[in-house]
Amino acid sequence: MGNEERPVIKCLAWDLDNTLWDGVLLEDEAVTVRPEALEVLRQLDGRGILHSIASRNEHDHAMAKLKELGLDHFFLYPQINWGSKAHSVGEIARLINIGLDAVAFIDDQPFERDEVANIHPQVMTIDAAEVSRILEMPEMMPRFITDDSKIRRKMYQADAERNVAEQDFVGPAEEFLAQLEMSFSIAPAQEDDLKRAEELTVRTHQLNTTGYTYSYDELNAFRQSERHKLFIASLDDRYGTYGKIGLVLVECGESEWNLKLLLMSCRVMSRGVGTILVNYIMQLAKEAGATLRAEFVRNDRNRMMFATYKFAGFREIGRQGDAMVLENDLTNIQPFPDYVDMQIG
Repeated sequence: MGNEERPVIKCLAWDLDNTLWDGVLLEDEAVTVRPEALEVLRQLDGRGILHSIASRNEHDHAMAKLKELGLDHFFLYPQINWGSKAHSVGEIARLINIGLDAVAFIDDQPFERDEVANIHPQVMTIDAAEVSRILEMPEMMPRFITDDSKIRRKMYQADAERNVAEQDFVGPAEEFLAQLEMSFSIAPAQEDDLKRAEELTVRTHQLNTTGYTYSYDELNAFRQSERHKLFIASLDDRYGTYGKIGLVLVECGESEWNLKLLLMSCRVMSRGVGTILVNYIMQLAKEAGATLRAEFVRNDRNRMMFATYKFAGFREIGRQGDAMVLENDLTNIQPFPDYVDMQIG
């Protein structure tokens, strides 16, 4: 089954024949969906866990069957081909932009599960005979189900549309961003935001400056503390909402502010959101007459966040345990970009 202690799964990749449905599609057109598999699809979708497909089949034939069964809308970036399942699972993780340790793979064939486990040991593999147990598996139980969880699949489907539009667009990146009609809001976190805020600290690894995770109660204490500022950010555009995608925690002394955490959903990596958030905090610190410092803990995934700090003018001034301590002299605060409608709460 994989590691005993692992993060909550973000995507379940399904085999089709004798897994999602009973029967082999190429041998019998009248395959029937397994009722317990259908229940897993629906329940996990409501919990904010995504679904994809890693199946050896004829792509158009299988997709037509899924459409006929009314199930095609559940699956993001389905990999239906005659290649290896391990390659397909890797592609799913790449296209959704999540770590392999956040992917589970279900298949009826021990050979296929073993091949995936051998090439991607981080992936959780599940025997199709265990499908009825999936909903009770701790890895499939997020601590909270937020408003963002309930519409996560739709947000990722909107992302897929954006990605196609971006690939087809000819011209400078800023022109593409301008036509997205983005609306970005930054506001002090409210009690209603805390479940999503905790979820962001637990789920976000790539665009996270420290990797610190905070519980609901810790975040609530920061929210009410006079010594801290906790901001949550949301993004919308013409394709729909990205949901609540950013979190900032600042510890505020009289003369020195410390950026303890800056994180963003990886779905907004190319939207310039990190720069906007950093410059907003720089502006507030300057208005308060405070020095601004930031903590950064390097890992194998968050290089982009270090670049965000460097581009904003932070420089390293020392170390504190695992954390690099950075400082900004606040002499070069960039204005918000024209292509974004800013909502400051």
